[in-house]
Amino acid sequence: MDTSSGTRESCFAFIGRYGVVLAWGVLIALFGVLLGPSFLAVSTFQTIFGTQAVLLILALGLLVALVVGEFDLSIVGVMSMSVMIVGVLNVLHGWPIWLAVLTAQVSGVAIGMLNALLVLRLGINSMVVTLGAGTFWSGVGYGLYATTIPGVDTRLSTAVNTRMGGLPLGFYYAAALTVALWYVVAFTPLGRYLHFVGANRTVSRLSGIRVDLIRGGSLVVSATLAAFAGVVLVGMLGASTPSASSTYLLPAFAAVFLGTTTIQVGKFNPWGTFVAVYFLITGITGLQLYGFSGWVVDVFYGGALVASVALSRIFARKGAR
Repeated sequence: MDTSSGTRESCFAFIGRYGVVLAWGVLIALFGVLLGPSFLAVSTFQTIFGTQAVLLILALGLLVALVVGEFDLSIVGVMSMSVMIVGVLNVLHGWPIWLAVLTAQVSGVAIGMLNALLVLRLGINSMVVTLGAGTFWSGVGYGLYATTIPGVDTRLSTAVNTRMGGLPLGFYYAAALTVALWYVVAFTPLGRYLHFVGANRTVSRLSGIRVDLIRGGSLVVSATLAAFAGVVLVGMLGASTPSASSTYLLPAFAAVFLGTTTIQVGKFNPWGTFVAVYFLITGITGLQLYGFSGWVVDVFYGGALVASVALSRIFARKGAR
């Protein structure tokens, strides 16, 4: 009786921890049956894994802020600024591509520091600050140049799109960032501090943790990675356009919150986010191949965000019990 109960609990725990991974496998099998070779072709999976580097990098930046309890809604605005800075400086002003990229990254750091200053020194809620900042910087991106700037130095595209093992280098950058962030969060004192601050700021402060430094640093890292996502996006497109970043905010939130329902249930975690990004794009790709288009992307991402938040709350309540 006890053995049976223990086995059952272990099975439930396994399903709870790897439910999204199992659902991903079921989804692949389902579309494989419905669509056959058109879905199961190697080229389909190369597309699935090779086109989401920007979203994964952006989601990982968002994750850093969320771990400490801060919402960064400015990531798309930062990304838009980064995209336009690269194009304007490299194409319109003739700057070397490395200097244009460096400037874009510095802009991300500066915006993150400004967000942190407003949140920590003035005590404004991070959601309010970053919502306004994101809208502001998106507008500035349009102000820099309102239309597409083609002809960005091809060396950036080469650095992002060159294929290795059938996948572009951009995928490996995002995967390496996932590994690095996982290591920091799971195995370093800094990672423990991030979780402590996110769980209870008062107790963390009493324990000697520099809470404001952790909170501010998370917003700077979030903006810096958003700027890097913009650089990778320019490399993928070979051009800069101010509207290219506008569709990424909802998918990034959907991926990060869905990621809390797998691997480390109830926690924002890099591998959960990685799985969630590719689970979501697998579903969207399958539905598009099946004949749905346009609206299915918003429906899938929006539904995933609502469902993942609900599941996270359910898991949190069970954990509390």
